[in-house]
Amino acid sequence: MSFSIDANNVARFADSLSPGQVALLKKHPTLKLNVYPTRRSAAFPARTYEMTKKNAMSANLADGSDILTDAAEGFPFPLPKTGQEVMWNHKLKYRGIAVSRWWNQAAPTPSGQFVLARVREEFLFPYFRQGATLASIGNVFSYYFQSVESPARLAGNMQVIHETLNPTVAPRDVWLYNAGQRRVRRAPNVAYDNPGTASEGLRTNDMLDMFNGALDLYDWKLVGKKEMYVPYNAYRLDSGDLKPEDLVRPGHLETKQLRYELHRVWVVEATIKAGKRHIHPRRTFYLDEDSWQILLTDHYDTKGKLWRLSEAHTINYYEVPMVSPTLEVHYDLLSGRYLVSGLDNQEEQMNFALQRTPTDFAPNALRTRGIQ
Repeated sequence: MSFSIDANNVARFADSLSPGQVALLKKHPTLKLNVYPTRRSAAFPARTYEMTKKNAMSANLADGSDILTDAAEGFPFPLPKTGQEVMWNHKLKYRGIAVSRWWNQAAPTPSGQFVLARVREEFLFPYFRQGATLASIGNVFSYYFQSVESPARLAGNMQVIHETLNPTVAPRDVWLYNAGQRRVRRAPNVAYDNPGTASEGLRTNDMLDMFNGALDLYDWKLVGKKEMYVPYNAYRLDSGDLKPEDLVRPGHLETKQLRYELHRVWVVEATIKAGKRHIHPRRTFYLDEDSWQILLTDHYDTKGKLWRLSEAHTINYYEVPMVSPTLEVHYDLLSGRYLVSGLDNQEEQMNFALQRTPTDFAPNALRTRGIQ
């Protein structure tokens, strides 16, 4: 470790921190950001880089909107000119083809007490299959399945999501299975600022993966690049030697397990469009230059006051390779509470050998899983 940033010296490093990070450090004197030498470890398959080069010559956002055209497999905009293009790179960063994981969550009280919500997830990303085109995948670039295993009041509830490329043609499709009713129904709006599953109101649906879903609520401004202290190479947080109780502390994660590095990030400001609404009318996203992963987000309330800070503690899954968060943390700067997701330390780790097809994510398949 090179040095630590805490409430005592935060002013010295404030220019390389987000306003949310500064506010969090000032709120919690026990928190320290342990800064280590920078390791530019981000890597993706050779095919991703090959297709990214091709996308640089063809990808486009039709008519200045957020409707993506003429891209395949790789990052669509390696040389972005707008905030929307940067956000599309995050949405379409390589994540494997079919993957399962445990995305367990804890929402500790101010004293640090929590009940672990065990959540199992599966993904299928047809966009990344070799030879795929936007036409061949039929407007659905990802499929998602979620099953809540505990606590008892939520156990057995499941959902399936079909994430679309062009939400103006076909918005996100969501089906829910309610274990108590033993029936599947189409969900009206699992998106935007509706509360996330088992989040105790500490995360909106579009905060999962730091941001997901349609871009249509906001105007997106590309501010530029800057060097910042961001969570990176967080392998300690992924250790199977740890338990959730070793990581979850009052107010913040266990300080000694945290790792930050100085990296260049893209800065994107999102401001709510006239006539639209969201509990976060303004957000600032900080995306890793090498992986396009959102590493930090500052969320503001309707009065313009800083409300939440989100952090993605990433690692490189070298066997793939790909970069993805091992933990996501969403801090409420007003209440002092937070939600941490990805506590899989005592579970089966990410499974990249999963075999799935789109039919496995059909509503009927959800019903079948529910009655087993």
